[in-house]
Amino acid sequence: MSGVARIAGVNIPTNKRVLIALSYIYGIGPSTAQAICTRLEIPDAKRVNELSDDEIVRIRELIDQDYRVEGDLRRETAMNIKRLMDLGCYRGLRHRRGLPVRGQRTHTNARTRKGKAVAIAGKKKATR
Repeated sequence: MSGVARIAGVNIPTNKRVLIALSYIYGIGPSTAQAICTRLEIPDAKRVNELSDDEIVRIRELIDQDYRVEGDLRRETAMNIKRLMDLGCYRGLRHRRGLPVRGQRTHTNARTRKGKAVAIAGKKKATR
């Protein structure tokens, strides 16, 4: 096998094990990669650069047939979030405001969703 293996529009790294390399594709994690390798009878220890062209074609066809990955999956996720926002339900409002959606506290923490802390002019800590 020569060159870079390209599966589902992603160049997967050639020197890594197939299990690890498949998880570079959005929508395929460790358990899905294991299932693909088991189904196609590819050994766990095999590396991408050791794969034959036939095996790469089989992996590509299996992923195209049975799994929703990359662009399709991203689009579906975005559409699900947009649907919630259009409905105006609680989860949709939280997405729209950029706040945590799953009930986490926001008084402190939640910096990943809220972004960098912005100082409020004139507000000081309460003294006891």
